[in-house]
Amino acid sequence: MVRLTMDLIAKNASHKNRSEEDFGQYLQKITHLNLSDKNIDSIGDLSFCKNLRVLYLYDNLINQIQNLDFAANITHLYLQNNRISSIENLSSLKKLEKLYLGGNYITVVEGLDKVGELRELHIESQHLPLGEKLLFDPVSLNSLAKSLSVLNISNNNIDELEELAVLENLSYLKAVDNRLKHMKDLEVVLKKWTKLRRIDLTGNPICQKPKYRDRIIVQSQTLESLDGKEIQEMERRFLMNWKASRAARKKSNERMTDEHAAYVQF
Repeated sequence: MVRLTMDLIAKNASHKNRSEEDFGQYLQKITHLNLSDKNIDSIGDLSFCKNLRVLYLYDNLINQIQNLDFAANITHLYLQNNRISSIENLSSLKKLEKLYLGGNYITVVEGLDKVGELRELHIESQHLPLGEKLLFDPVSLNSLAKSLSVLNISNNNIDELEELAVLENLSYLKAVDNRLKHMKDLEVVLKKWTKLRRIDLTGNPICQKPKYRDRIIVQSQTLESLDGKEIQEMERRFLMNWKASRAARKKSNERMTDEHAAYVQF
């Protein structure tokens, strides 16, 4: 078992102590710390690292997010591929912009109601109990509504997106290899996501629906890429014209039907 402490940082520091600068001063100055793949199972006291902005702790054995109260300046936190089961103790990270939690054991996206600057959340491929899907706490979603721009929820057994509609500034959604299958559910959120530029739904049942790509392109005027394939303006224009023509024909047919019915009654 390895605990993340000052001693561990000292052992792994690329910077060697110099006569004019003791290790304590060095700790106060560092902005990036990479301790990935070190068999770390818990986060200890790092309070000396007050200027830390980027912390890499991926590919370890950490089971709890803790002891980060000192980290008011952290903007990027990498915790993917650990044993974390709960998103917690992040309220002090007021400047956190990017949070990487993929490959953990999280079942509910929660504990983010105090992280007001978060722009990217990567929470793909959680080790979920058999038959369960990743859930979202409404309080956290509402708190992220105006800040979150990038969301990766791939491979989490997710079967609907409607509750994510509150994320009004979302520009990129990656939801690969889930269980999305209802086009109407998707159309509802696309109406709300007026800043969406990229969406990747590869590997979902919905991708097999008739005219899947066409319907999404018509629904979202801001989308520039779908499932990794760029949307050409000519493609969108053709589909919009086709949709308008179809709607006009439908309206004309309805009018003719109404006129015929009125004539018969007369």
